This record gives sequence, C-alpha cells and structure tokens, in this order.
Amino acid sequence: MSSQFADALVYDLVEAGLLAEEKHAEALREQQERGGPLCDIVVAKGMATEEQLLEVFAKRHNVEYVTHIDVTKILNDVVNLVPSKLCVYYDTIPLERNLDELTIAIVDPLNIFALDDLQVMTGHKIKAKAALKSEVSAAIQHFYGGGDENYEEFFKAIMPEFEDMEVVEQKIELDVDQQEDVMAAAVVKLVNVLLTQALEERASDIHIEQFEKKVTVRYRIDGVLYERQSPPFQIAKSMVTRIKIMLNLDISERRLPHEGRFRIKTKGREVDFSVSIVPTPFGENVVMRVLGKSSANMAIEMLEMEPTGKARMMRALDKPNGMFIVTGPTGSGKTTTLYACLNHLNSPNVKIVTTEDPIEYHFPGINQVVVNTDIGLTFAKALRSALRQDPDVVMVGDIRDLETADIAVKTALAGRIVFSALHTDSAAATFARITDLGVEPLLTASAINLVMAQRLGRRLCEKCRKPVDMKRGVLGRAQYRPFEGIAGNFHAAAGCDACRHTGYKGRIGLFEVLVVTDEIRRMVVAGADTKKIKDVAVKQGMLTLRQCGLWWAAQGVTSIEEALRVTASD
Repeated sequence: MSSQFADALVYDLVEAGLLAEEKHAEALREQQERGGPLCDIVVAKGMATEEQLLEVFAKRHNVEYVTHIDVTKILNDVVNLVPSKLCVYYDTIPLERNLDELTIAIVDPLNIFALDDLQVMTGHKIKAKAALKSEVSAAIQHFYGGGDENYEEFFKAIMPEFEDMEVVEQKIELDVDQQEDVMAAAVVKLVNVLLTQALEERASDIHIEQFEKKVTVRYRIDGVLYERQSPPFQIAKSMVTRIKIMLNLDISERRLPHEGRFRIKTKGREVDFSVSIVPTPFGENVVMRVLGKSSANMAIEMLEMEPTGKARMMRALDKPNGMFIVTGPTGSGKTTTLYACLNHLNSPNVKIVTTEDPIEYHFPGINQVVVNTDIGLTFAKALRSALRQDPDVVMVGDIRDLETADIAVKTALAGRIVFSALHTDSAAATFARITDLGVEPLLTASAINLVMAQRLGRRLCEKCRKPVDMKRGVLGRAQYRPFEGIAGNFHAAAGCDACRHTGYKGRIGLFEVLVVTDEIRRMVVAGADTKKIKDVAVKQGMLTLRQCGLWWAAQGVTSIEEALRVTASD
C-alpha cells in the first residue's frame, strides 16, 4: 500500500512523533543508495506500519479510513452492486448502503476516475474510505473468488470519454484471427484508455508488467512511478498483441525483444510513442515512452537554471571548438539539454550533424543520423561518416567505447564543437570515465571545455504547497548552506486536485556545471582522483547537484525532501 503515497507522508510521521529523526535520516540514506519510495523503506525496515501510514494519509488528505474490513458485516446485496472485475480493477470493495449512498473501501480514495465510474455503474453516490490493499484484496477474494464477468461489457462501461483516439499511419489490417486474439473492441478500448489517460496525467512513460498471477500498469509522472488500476490478468497477452499490431510487428514472435514507434491522434493533437517489448518468464513486458513532436520546448531559454551555472554554460557555447559533455543517469534530461544547445547554435551558416540511437526529436536544419547496430552502423562508424559531411558542430548521442571516445576527442581537438552524453554520477567523474575507456588524459584534458551533470526534480504544486519552518537539525543533515540574496522560503508538498494529490506538478532541472580551467586540466593530466577535482571545481564556484537542489528548495520551488531524493550527499 505504501507505494501509493508520496514520500511527504514520512515527514508527517516525524512531525507526529511516530518516527524518530535519526530513523528518518537512516531511511533517507538508504533511499539515496538504492532508490525507491521513502515510505516503502520505512515500512520494510519496521520503522512504521502500513496502518500508521494509512492514518497519516487520511489526515493529510482529510479522508475517512478503515484499518480492518469485517466481511461478516457486509451484506451480499451490497456487494452485488459492484461487478467483481470493477472491484479488482479499482482495488475496492463495497461496505454498506444507506439510501442512495454507497460506502466503499478503496486503496486510492483520490482516484476520481474510479469514483466517477463506480457512481455511474451503481447509480449511487459514492462515499470513499481509504483502506489497506491487503484488506481490500482479502475481501475481494472472500466475496468474488475469481469472478466471471464479461470483459467486453466491463470495458464498454468504463471511461467512454477516452474512445476518441486513432492510430496514425498504421499500415496493416487485422484479419479475423487477429481480431479475436485482441478481443476486438474491448482490448482496443483498454489500450486507448491507457494511452490517453497517461497523456491526461502528463506521464512520460507507461509500464505494463506481467507477473505470475497479475499484470500491473504504472505511469512515470514527474520522474516517479505511480501504479494505476490493474487490468484483468487474463487479457495481458491480448494487450501486448494489440500494441504489437500498432507497431506493425510480428504478433507470433514472443521470444525476442521488440522495439518500434507508433503515433496516435487524440483530442486534436498527434503524439508519438517509443516502445520497448521484452520477454519474461510470465509474459512480455512493455514500456511505452511518450515523445513530443514539436521542438518548440527545446530552446535554451526553456532550461531553468541557477544563474551562475547558466552563465558558465552560455560562455562554453560561445567557444569555437572543444567538447561539451552532459552526464547523468537515464531519464535525467540529457537529451533535452543537448537538443537545446544544438538549437541555440542552429543557423544557416552552421553545419550540424548528429549521430543518435534513437532520434527522439526531429529538427529542421540539423542533419540527424540514426545508429543501427543490427547492420553494423555503430556510433563510431556513424561519427566517421558524419565527419565527411564537413560539419561545424557534431553531436554523439552516447560515448560507450574507446573507438567512439577517441574519435570524439580528436574531432574536438581538430577545431570542431562536439556535444555528447555520458553516464557518470557527477561532472568530476567524467574525466576518470573517459580515461577508463582508454583515451589519454592529456587528450581528454585538452579537448573538454565543460562538463554538466544533471538531474530532474519534481516542482511543488503552486496551488497547494505549504510554507514550513525547517529545523536547524534538518537543514544541517541536508548540508544546506545559506545562499546570498535568498532568505530561505521553504515549502512542503500538500496535495490537491490540480496535482492529483501528489503535492508536485512539473519538473525542474538540477545542474552541476564544471568549467575545465587550466588548474583542472593539470589535475586531469596528473591523474588526480574525482574528489580532488570536484573540490577544486567547488572552490572555483561550481554548485554541486545537492546544493543546486537546495537552492531551488530555499526559494520554495521544490521541497527539501525532493532535493535529497534526487541528489547524493556532497
């Protein structure tokens, strides 16, 4: 159950005296090491119970709750008001009926789609009480067992407003057998619901995962995964088949991974999806990434950055040659930053060539080459070909091996501007990473002008954020140091309808901008370790990722909790 709630609930436990501050700090350290929701860690380590989290959640969102569902007190005619598949789909169970009002226990009482659908299906006003998932599941099993409702009738009843969606540029037609395999309109509608609801909720990714006895659907919203209503397990295979049909793939091949793209048109706009399908012991898992078609949001002005870091970045972009490296984990926004920089330099008198895998956004005036390792077109080969196009600016989508790294470094030393992405924990770690690939430190130090590590954090919802008085001990553990000209206007997440009760809406970038000065070049050539390079960069004015996050938190743009979640300690 704890995965349903924001990490901010844990701070409520501290304020209520249910969780000691030292235990809180221990949980934060473990979250930084292995990730995952803070509330899950607190429960797993026995620091708090799910019942305590349920009580805190109910208090925060002003909803009623029930910790134990007594099935002996629930009447059969009340249970029969809701079809079994709807109970399973929304993790809910009816409790009692009073005239035209139906009281239900539900894992997510803030799910407005569930409440609206239940009201339409039952013809009753719905009074929702929060409940533990284990209690709801046990009650469903007690009353319904497996249930044998007709899936097609079930899907016809839910979310009719999402039917207005079509697949653009689909090149194949379904034959009769395939139509039966995807259960015709029922599964088509369900996949449409998943896609359009994800867009409604501003999701960046949709995860469909099959396990031994269930299928889960999760949306990544503002960088955090949220579980949504689970469709019936028996139709998971048909859902994957439907997605393969949208991708024009061989629906009979279930042993190999698949990749592809499709485009949908819904509510007057077209949206691209990049899809990855991988086989598992219990079925095929699908991840669909939402891609925008427009490059309008790729302007350098759209990168909200701390002023000093942005000024350093702009000076690096003005240089006539050298490497500009963006580093960070998958999903940290590296591609967006690189595209914004290329867009800034894009003009009729500048030749820009990129090598990418895959091409996520198409830009007029930029020559983009897609890497295809299946036919032997690696980053290194694509880069060599790109250099024969007489470019002024080159982008290497990712440096993964010595050959690519060596060509990129020598291209920069030959007088061109080279952009690239790399996977390291910090800006200072970039030099060791390239050296580990086999490039001479002297060449690395001479070629690189700037390294920028980045993360994405969640922005506090402006409609419901609440001011907080941060205790000195909390700020000390967070490694907060006052910023010049910023008083420290800290806020915390609350939750409202506008942010779907998460407390956050939108994202901000945290940037660690390391300018390669002469002193740092000498350190790289001498083989200095990452920590020493980082310490010198900080003395020269670099804000670390942690300090950048705290800089945003001090202005009330994000919370202290979020800054700690996405950054490591200095």
